[in-house]
Amino acid sequence: MISVGINPAYQIPEVKYALNKVGVKALIAAESYRSTNYYEMIKQIVPELESSYAGNIVSSKVPSLSAVIMKSNSGNKLQGTISYEDLMKTVSEKDIAYVESIQHNISPDSGVNLQFTSGTTGQPKAALLSHFNFINNAISLGLKHGFNLTENHRVCIQVPFFHVFGVVTGILGSISHGCALVVPGPGYNPSASVLAIVSERCNVIYGTPTMYVDLVNEVKKTGTDLPSIKLVVTGGAPCAPQLYKDIQSVLGVEQVKTIYGLTETTCVCFHSVWEESQEKVLTTVGHLGDHWEAKVVDQNGDLVPFGMPGELCVRGYGTMLGYWEDEQKTKETIAIDKWLKTGDQFVLREDGYGKIVGRIKEVVIRGGENIYPREIEDVLITHPDVLEVHCVGVPDDRMGEEVCAFVRLNNGVNEFDRVQVKEFCKGKIAHFKVPKYVEIIDHFPKTTSGKIQKFKLLERFMEQKKKL
Repeated sequence: MISVGINPAYQIPEVKYALNKVGVKALIAAESYRSTNYYEMIKQIVPELESSYAGNIVSSKVPSLSAVIMKSNSGNKLQGTISYEDLMKTVSEKDIAYVESIQHNISPDSGVNLQFTSGTTGQPKAALLSHFNFINNAISLGLKHGFNLTENHRVCIQVPFFHVFGVVTGILGSISHGCALVVPGPGYNPSASVLAIVSERCNVIYGTPTMYVDLVNEVKKTGTDLPSIKLVVTGGAPCAPQLYKDIQSVLGVEQVKTIYGLTETTCVCFHSVWEESQEKVLTTVGHLGDHWEAKVVDQNGDLVPFGMPGELCVRGYGTMLGYWEDEQKTKETIAIDKWLKTGDQFVLREDGYGKIVGRIKEVVIRGGENIYPREIEDVLITHPDVLEVHCVGVPDDRMGEEVCAFVRLNNGVNEFDRVQVKEFCKGKIAHFKVPKYVEIIDHFPKTTSGKIQKFKLLERFMEQKKKL
């Protein structure tokens, strides 16, 4: 059996795509959550559900699906579904014996989980991860100095469980080291997180930078006195200098650690280690993990010197088995010698630390000059008025492309324009890298795993351009 985590924020076309992409045979879901009624959603995807016997669905739109297991809000059985409660009651000794018998056919290299990629550039791919991937990645991070997870740690996990950060680093990483696992609620909510941290005396927190912005604001607003927090782990996006300071001062955190990884690497392959400087936490994604190899190559696949940007390739125990039923994409991503192309523009330092410059596909080519958005973002994020910033390439008749900076401002700041940007960038980056356009934005479009959907920023820019 292979488990598949589906994003609960998915709408009908996305759920249908996910079910068919991996050939789901049994779907387990709640009847509803918040404003979404999953039973009604599934009926639209599988109209045959209402006329089917439980566990014997024949669907024209999702041919692989034979059973829907659902937890009803009222406790009443929903037509065409197997109730979750009944499923738990009907497990027999024969069923248990059967499960035990097929364990002999499972090896460490067997697939255990399918993870959908974040879909920042298009339709998600499904990465097949093995038992070996899961167990070793979960155990390895907790053993590192600076993490040293033990039964004395109480971990508040804010990140979703349909993503490797939550399921591998969060759940399995905590369980494998005997930590108490604290889940604030069925979905992310900063108020619930603060309540859980206080009531459960959490001393470790996992989250994305956006979540920590919310936590800091929540603590400031409520004046909540948090327990002693030994460790904060952040990943998925860069941590702004002011946020780093706020995490330490407002949340009272002893150590802030960064992690970097991909769905395709079963989460972490670079991470912080013991007693790092603030500079390393803010400007790098950490040190290459144990039992991992890394190299940075140019567009021809040749190695580039330390300190020079190129595409990061990694090789190690966390490398996925491949993309589900997509041999071509698998071959494009994993070479014969098992080097995995991350798609990240990366700078590798001689001391083993690394820094993301941007995504390969996000490189802006302005008048023949390559511009890496991350380089500009790293400068602008140090401006005292800026809370979050992301840059994209936009079409330009003369230069081919120009840079547009989308900026989320700190509370109380109302103005920030290109004149200020140009002045602030003077002496920090070359003139041709200075954004031609500056857009103020309240909220960035993100996947539910916290990654910025830059293609939506470009769409926003183009829509506004049409109105001019």
